[in-house]
Order: sequence, then structure tokens, then C-alpha cells
Amino acid sequence: MPTTETFRIPTRSHHVPTARHHVRKILADWGITDDLADRAILSVNELVTNAVSHCRVGSARVRVTLILCDRELVLEVSDPDRDHLPRPRDPGPDEEGGRGLALVAALADTWGHRRGPYTKTVWACFTLGATEA
Repeated sequence: MPTTETFRIPTRSHHVPTARHHVRKILADWGITDDLADRAILSVNELVTNAVSHCRVGSARVRVTLILCDRELVLEVSDPDRDHLPRPRDPGPDEEGGRGLALVAALADTWGHRRGPYTKTVWACFTLGATEA
């Protein structure tokens, strides 16, 4: 049976550290530490930053869900701007942004997105090592 934790934050950039803090605590409670925790926390930082930066729905909230099932950790970040799908970019060397999805792709085993009836969800999956969970 999978273990699931979900929380919501407002679509404001100053709430991104709150998402990192919640994920860090949830993972620690599940006994997930070290490299996997670091990769998941950095991924949630990038995905939540994208959600709060690009969501065009006023007064929206971002939903963060962590699912632990067997040897896999799934991180999902959802927002109500279902028509604004993520697209990886190839920013120039002088651009400050645009590398978040490339970073998530490098940190996670797989990642992607799906569109629901009222939301879009960007997800990242991580395979647990022998010492986690």
C-alpha cells in the first residue's frame, strides 16, 4: 500500500521555501535521507518555482504530493493552469532562468506531466536505493 502525503501552498514565490521544508520533513519521517532526499528537495524547489512563476490563475494554490510505493518515490506538483504545459528550454549562457526542467530531468529517474480536468501535474520519479525506506 503506498504512503502518500499532500500539502498546498499559495502561488507566491516566497512560499517555495515552505514547500522545501515540508518535503524535507516528510522524507525524514519516511527515513529517506542523503542523496535521494537532496535530489527530491531540489526537484520540488524547481517544480514549485515553475508553478508559482507561470500559473496564470489568480488566488490559486499549488498542490505538492509525495507518494512512496515499493522502491519508488513520486513527487507531483499540481496547479490549476492546465493549459500552460511545461516545456524544457535551452537558455543561453547569460540567461538567469530556464534550466529548472533540465535540472529535474537530470535529478530524477523519469519525469513528465499530465493534464487533468482542472489542473496540470508535473511529476518526477526516483528509485530508492538499498539504504532508503
